[in-house]
Amino acid sequence: MGDDKNSRVDGHRGRLRERFKKGGLSALADYEVVELLLTLGQPRSDCKPAAKEALKRFKTLRGVLEALPEDLQQVPGIGPNNCVAIRLIAEVSRELLKEKAVGEPCVGAPEQVLDYLNASMGGLKKEVFKVIYLDNQNRVIEAADMFHGTVNASAVWVREVIEGALKRQAAAMIFVHNHPSGSTTPSPQDRDITRDLVLAAAAVGIRALDHIIVGGDKHYSMASEGVFDRYVAEFQGLRGKR
Repeated sequence: MGDDKNSRVDGHRGRLRERFKKGGLSALADYEVVELLLTLGQPRSDCKPAAKEALKRFKTLRGVLEALPEDLQQVPGIGPNNCVAIRLIAEVSRELLKEKAVGEPCVGAPEQVLDYLNASMGGLKKEVFKVIYLDNQNRVIEAADMFHGTVNASAVWVREVIEGALKRQAAAMIFVHNHPSGSTTPSPQDRDITRDLVLAAAAVGIRALDHIIVGGDKHYSMASEGVFDRYVAEFQGLRGKR
C-alpha cells in the first residue's frame, strides 16, 4: 500500500516537473509552484495539501516566499527543511535582481532597479533604509542597507550615509525605504530626513536624486513632487548668505 502511494506521489511530481520544464512557471498554478518548492525539502511525501494550505494562509506566492519560518511551520506538513528550501529560493531571487540592477543607469528608476526594490523591500515587516550609490553616469555602484527601524533625522544617521558615499566615490545617491503598512505616502519624518540628506549631500558636492518609498508592490518617488529642486535651491540660498 505504501509503495503504491509513493508511486502515485512520484508520478505526480514527475508530471509537475515536466510541465515546468516545458512551460515554466506560467504552466503551473500557484499552489503547484509552492508544491514543487516543498518537494526540495521533502522528497518522498505528498506536498500538495501543505502547498494549498500555505497559499490559502499567505494569500499569494509572494506571501509564501516572504513568510517567516515560524509562520510557515504552522502549516501542517511544512517543516524546517521546507523552510530552508523556500528561503533559499527567495534569497537567490533577490540577489539575482540586485546583481541585474548593479551597473544599470538609475535616473528615472528603470525597471531592473524597481523590480529589485519591490522584491527586496515590498514585503518586509520592519522599516529598512537603503541607499543606492551611483557613479557620475548615474549607474548603480551598490545598493546598501544602511539602517533598520523607524526613519529618523539624527545627525549620526546623515553622517553615515554621506560617509558611505565618499567611501564608494559616489557622484549621486537615491534613498529608498519601505513602509510595512503598504502605504507609500511620505510621513513628516520622511520629509525631514530627506531634506537633511539633500542638504548634507549638496555640501560635499554629491547629488541626491530621489527618495523612493516602497509599500507592498507599489512605490512613490518624492522627486516627482519637485521637493528635491526646492531643497537644492534652499542649499544654494544658504551658501549665498555666507
